Amino acid sequence: MKIALLGYGRMGKAIEKIALERGHTIVLKISDNIDNYEIRTADVAIDFSVPEAAVANISNCLKNGVPVISGTTGWLKNYNDMVALAKERDGAFIYASNFSLGVNIFFELNKQLAKMMSNLKQYQVDLEEIHHTKKLDAPSGTAITLAEGIIENTAYENWSLENTTDEHTIPVTSKRIEDVPGTHFVNYTSGVDTISMSHTAHNRQGFALGAVIAAEWIIGKTGIFTMNDVLNIG
Repeated sequence: MKIALLGYGRMGKAIEKIALERGHTIVLKISDNIDNYEIRTADVAIDFSVPEAAVANISNCLKNGVPVISGTTGWLKNYNDMVALAKERDGAFIYASNFSLGVNIFFELNKQLAKMMSNLKQYQVDLEEIHHTKKLDAPSGTAITLAEGIIENTAYENWSLENTTDEHTIPVTSKRIEDVPGTHFVNYTSGVDTISMSHTAHNRQGFALGAVIAAEWIIGKTGIFTMNDVLNIG
């Protein structure tokens, strides 16, 4: 499989290492500030660029018939435009806030726990995420996905990074600490106890492996997919 890496930072380099170990070829490595490149040399593209570049990268892939996997966060106000373009061009597209196989299982556990807790009004939920100091967006896309999973299955209506006493708003805490790949906590607290669920990444290899597996899976397919489709869960 010939892979284009759109964004060649730490994640791009981690993806390259795993892709080569799995027998694939990297035919294109694009830095965030390069606009012109020939994407059609690739069988599939993996985008881990920056929010300002993601839409152009994804659009270029879809317009040229190249399946694209995107893990860039912070651009989702344009997500529906990319979905419409993928449908218009009969393309293939996967966006995930986190490609880690473990995190995507964590997402499903989060939804199931939310359903179980939905009628227990004595519990207040909160989220906490910790990442490395080079991560620019806060909260993380993973934390937002966790919050959305809770909102879908409970009476909560939104989330907030600000301190809040609103019973329908999920408080989210973001911390930035040197060399932390990613840790997420979901806590349900009452006056008598706390139920906590967490996922801790030990390194970036899990994110990179999931992205490569998604790229392998999407070859030959058309449509808009999620990691649930890749993993056949949910």
